Amino acid sequence: MNPEGMIWDALRGALVTRALALAADLGVAQALAAGPLSIDELACERGADADTLYRVLRALASDGVFEEAEPGVFRNTGASEVLAREGWDDFAHLFGGAWLQAVAALDASGEPSFPRVHGSEFWAWLAAHPDERAAFDRAMAQGWRDRLERLESVDWRGEELVVDVGGGNGSLLLALLERHPLLHGIVFDLPETVRDEQALGDRCTFVEGSFFESVPRGDAHILSTILHDWDDRSARRILETVRAAAGERLVVLDGVIEPGNATDGAKWLDLLMLVIAGGRERTEEQWRALLGDAGWQPTRVGRGVIDAQPV
Repeated sequence: MNPEGMIWDALRGALVTRALALAADLGVAQALAAGPLSIDELACERGADADTLYRVLRALASDGVFEEAEPGVFRNTGASEVLAREGWDDFAHLFGGAWLQAVAALDASGEPSFPRVHGSEFWAWLAAHPDERAAFDRAMAQGWRDRLERLESVDWRGEELVVDVGGGNGSLLLALLERHPLLHGIVFDLPETVRDEQALGDRCTFVEGSFFESVPRGDAHILSTILHDWDDRSARRILETVRAAAGERLVVLDGVIEPGNATDGAKWLDLLMLVIAGGRERTEEQWRALLGDAGWQPTRVGRGVIDAQPV
């Protein structure tokens, strides 16, 4: 791609994000699951202006998200079918809604822009907006299969009690318990977390609380994509709280920024973390320093998994 084309694709990124959010909020991919529909049928079914919806879908189709099978008739592609999966449409909603508004206000002050735009810090805003909280929980749960595979690289030891700190609706921990019948678990998260406690079964319980105050005791604790939400001071406080209740080990599932100029999604996610809550992605050196300051000795850092033992 020539330099001008590269810059153009980067500049139009916000338009793509918003267009995806509109398609997700209108449930276009779900409407097309049974086969192609005309734009008039789609607009009528989804309560949208036909001309506007056509222009949105035409633009997305030019990038391979949806396909205009014949003039004015659209169908799904492999890419648009992703939006029909639970959690991905919620991601699109968040990226193209509240997060996009905050991203537009990113500056060089070093402060998160979300509170300036929305009037409160991100976690308090979620608590005050139950529908957004539910969308966030569903979005966070959709990646559990990838996180589960990373957890499978851990040597689980028989009848351990595993505490998933900030574990959301429990989908990750339940999947882990299914693969390891001797394990028992605790999902620990805020009271407003959307969950079905009956679905947790008899080997797993939900405990309400804040990881800044205390966490349940256990043999092993999991922090899955939690620490990147926070700055170093807050992340260290979370790690210290877990350290006070720790058994033998801690398993952190989070990205590690690689050096160099290669394409790295973690470097863009790092900016989103700054915008939303002042958080950050970290390099291996930064992870080792953060864990060490909080009383943990890393034994493995890399490939999305960090193992640590209390010092």
